[in-house]
Amino acid sequence: MVEVSGHRGNESICLMAALRSVLFVIWLYGSLVFFGLLFLPTMLLPRQAATLGIRCWARAAVWGMRVICNAKTEVRGLENIENEPLLVASKHQSTLDTVLPFLYLKDPCIILKRELLWYPLFGFYALKTGQIAIDRSGAMKTLKEMARKAKLARDNGRSLLIFPEGTRTKPGIDAEYKPGIALLYKELDIECLPVALNTGTCWPAKGIMRYPGTMVVEFLPRIEPGLSRKAFMKTLHDRIETRSLALAEDAGVNVSTTEPAEAANA
Repeated sequence: MVEVSGHRGNESICLMAALRSVLFVIWLYGSLVFFGLLFLPTMLLPRQAATLGIRCWARAAVWGMRVICNAKTEVRGLENIENEPLLVASKHQSTLDTVLPFLYLKDPCIILKRELLWYPLFGFYALKTGQIAIDRSGAMKTLKEMARKAKLARDNGRSLLIFPEGTRTKPGIDAEYKPGIALLYKELDIECLPVALNTGTCWPAKGIMRYPGTMVVEFLPRIEPGLSRKAFMKTLHDRIETRSLALAEDAGVNVSTTEPAEAANA
C-alpha cells in the first residue's frame, strides 16, 4: 500500500472529514423525519408521550456523531441534577445543546427562538411538548410573557432551560448575557444550574462540517435563589465562562486568537 503524506495526505484527511460530515447531516435529518413521523400519533396523546420522540432523535444525534464523525459526548456533573425543577442556564455553541437536555432532565421546558417553530416536524414537537418560543428582540412585553409561561412550567415540576447569550457562539467566545436569565432567576425563585460545554469544537454553530473529538457538557454546582441581580449575573457568568473556556482549551482551541463575540455572530 502506498502511504499518502504531505499535502496529498492533508487533502485526503479533509476529504474524509467532509464526507463524514455530509453523511452525518443526512443521518441527522433522516432520523428527524423517521422519528418525527413514527411518533406523529403522539400529537393526540399527553405531552409526555411526544417528548419520547425528541429523546429518540437526541440519542440518534449523539450516536451519529460518535459513529460517523468519531466525536463522542461526555456528560459530567450529573449529581448536580437533583430536586428538580431547576433553572438551567447553559452555554450555547451547537444545535446539539437544544436536544441533549432531553436525555438528562426529566421534563425540560426550553426557551428557544420563535423561528424554530417554523421548522417542519421539529416545530410540531416543540409546540406539543410545551416549549417556550420567544422573539429574541427582548422587548419587555416578550420578557413578561416568557416569565409567565416559565412559572406555569415550574409549577408543573418542569425545569426551565435558557441560553443566557441568546444565540450560539464559537468556543472561546465570551458573549454578553441577555436580561432574560436575570428575570427568570428572580421570578421563579428556584436554584439555578449553570452548564458549561465545548460542543462547538466538534459541531460548529455554522456550516455542515463536523470534527472528531470529545464534546463535553458539564453541569456545574447550583446557585441558590435570593441573590441580588448583580451578584447572580456575576456568579453565573464566572462559573459558565471560566469552565467553558477551560473545556475549549482542553479540546485544543487557541482562545487567544478567537475573535470578539460580535464578529463570531456576524
